[in-house]
Amino acid sequence: MNKAAYALKLPQSLKAAAQRLAREDGVSLNQWIVVALAEKVGAVETTADFLKQRASHPDPSTFQATLDRVASHSPLPGDELPTGMGR
Repeated sequence: MNKAAYALKLPQSLKAAAQRLAREDGVSLNQWIVVALAEKVGAVETTADFLKQRASHPDPSTFQATLDRVASHSPLPGDELPTGMGR
């Protein structure tokens, strides 16, 4: 595995929390940060892939069915569209 060094500047409170969690997991701070970063990257990439896949197969009838289930009433105060937009 290729490794790259990266100097990471953390707020002291975040570093302390990460150190505590690493200690509880019985791993080094470096290993804990690597795993945490890998989990975050995996989650973001999985979500992006899922959304791209969903967007590539739109189903207008499903969209219309969803819109048809929305109640017909005026928006709540503050939820109105800006002037000149909408219906």
